[in-house]
Amino acid sequence: MSALQGIRVVEMAGLAPAPFCGMILADFGADVVRVDRVGAGSMDQLARGKRSVAVNLKSPDGVETVLRLIEKADVLLEPYRPGVMERLGLGPDVAQKRNARLVYARLTGFGQEGPYANMAGHDTNYIAISGALSLLGRKGDRPLPPVNLLGDFAGGGMLCALGILLALLERGHSNRGQVVDAAMVDGAAYLSTFVYKFRNSGMWRDDRGTNMLDGGAPFYDTYRTRDGEHVAVGAIEPQFYAALLAGLGIDGATMPHQMDQSKWAETAARFAEIFATKTRAEWGAIFDGTDACVAPILNLGEVGDHPHNVARELLIPDAKGKLEPAPAPRLSRTPGDGRRPLPDVGEHTRAVLAEYGFPESDVARLVESGAVA
Repeated sequence: MSALQGIRVVEMAGLAPAPFCGMILADFGADVVRVDRVGAGSMDQLARGKRSVAVNLKSPDGVETVLRLIEKADVLLEPYRPGVMERLGLGPDVAQKRNARLVYARLTGFGQEGPYANMAGHDTNYIAISGALSLLGRKGDRPLPPVNLLGDFAGGGMLCALGILLALLERGHSNRGQVVDAAMVDGAAYLSTFVYKFRNSGMWRDDRGTNMLDGGAPFYDTYRTRDGEHVAVGAIEPQFYAALLAGLGIDGATMPHQMDQSKWAETAARFAEIFATKTRAEWGAIFDGTDACVAPILNLGEVGDHPHNVARELLIPDAKGKLEPAPAPRLSRTPGDGRRPLPDVGEHTRAVLAEYGFPESDVARLVESGAVA
């Protein structure tokens, strides 16, 4: 038994955030059917656990095929700019006439309306206008994009999955589906609520790199070690700060008060000088098992070898033996399963159509006409 067993998802093929959303649902047991383009090349790397049907959406029969899938689905997930699904004849009005219980999830950067709705963009653009990007980077330096984790995956795919689950939960009471408008701008802003609240209360300044949690404080920062590696320090509470000083061999009586911001630069320089005297592994030997809130900064190739991560099985092998993150969070009775392989494009077309009630004669006709492959 899995958490989402029995939930049928039709996912329109896209890039990054929508496939990640679909992967979350698949990891936790939903039957995710990905609608790929006929003739598409290699499968997206976030398609684990999904099945693939290849459909020609320029063909009326291809569009009708998707509508027939929608009739028996619980969720439709689409990643296109506003208006694209409507032009295809697959918009929410049409889809929900065919299936009133359908949860229709629309995952975009800027959302379904507003001056930017139809503009092209990527993660960095979406988090830029949300305010989140302004928080990242050193004082006096330009903002630093956090790869595409904050917009695409956290504010986009993850919160879209949450929206889908909320809509499915509500459907249990109303027996009706609804449209989920998941915009990465909205999501990145929502993830930043804590900082907005701090700013509103006068506890956060717009001057990047001067606040407690953005590298302004010496006790919440990163430091280079003797071997050119780095450690992360997050010793905010007084007792944790005391443990940090003890590990560094510093007498607290010789230091300014922890929260004396006028001395933060001086303290940071002293910390940096000391951290540079030992390797990352040596600092691990000193701080592991303590409450000093010091951790090694691991690159992706090192994560799977760290003892804590080994014990937690943080990374699991994919179908080819390569390590990748296990599903999270962990459920005690119905955990996620991230060990299933990626499909080939169109690998499951015949099987899926049969399961969704297409007679074999219809499948043969659709294949012959090129509407599916």
